[in-house]
Amino acid sequence: MKEAFGPPLRAAALTALLTGLVFFLLNPPSLAGLEDLLTLLFGAAAIILVTAWVTTVLIGDEMPEPDFRRLVDRSELLASLPPPDYPPSEFDELVIQALDGLPPEFQRVLETTPVVVSNLGHEFRAYGHYMGGTVARDSFPDRIVIYQDTLERDFGHSPELLRAQVERTVRHEVAHHLGWDEPGVRSLGL
Repeated sequence: MKEAFGPPLRAAALTALLTGLVFFLLNPPSLAGLEDLLTLLFGAAAIILVTAWVTTVLIGDEMPEPDFRRLVDRSELLASLPPPDYPPSEFDELVIQALDGLPPEFQRVLETTPVVVSNLGHEFRAYGHYMGGTVARDSFPDRIVIYQDTLERDFGHSPELLRAQVERTVRHEVAHHLGWDEPGVRSLGL
């Protein structure tokens, strides 16, 4: 029942508060009597309520329990790993952000698939490479390689372009891992 009546009631309450606030601002009270004092109090209450409502909207909904549990489990897994010999580079961070931006279903598929950054893209004339079988035919070890040298060569002049192309390349190679061939991946716009 809350789902059915909640949004219309919230919209009506917000409209009433905004209307009162506009009225208060366009016709300010003179404080000459009880009516003006009540108008001032109503206007102050409207400002407080609108501010509280905007704050709760900006905070957003609570994270669902399965997503929170997945985040905790992933954090614990990462914490159990030994620290890397060197900190991730800026390019590594772009790849990590692209992987974190994938839908949870795809992230689960990649839990056992290494994603490697390499500087051998010029040899393959590629931005990325998927090696292995697909999810359906898992006959070879899987690996996704993202080529830093070719991506930075072609898109490094613009950080936004580089970030977008790294994300596109990661999605392209994940699509290969999920079973799409090159024409199929290109038909997805990747």
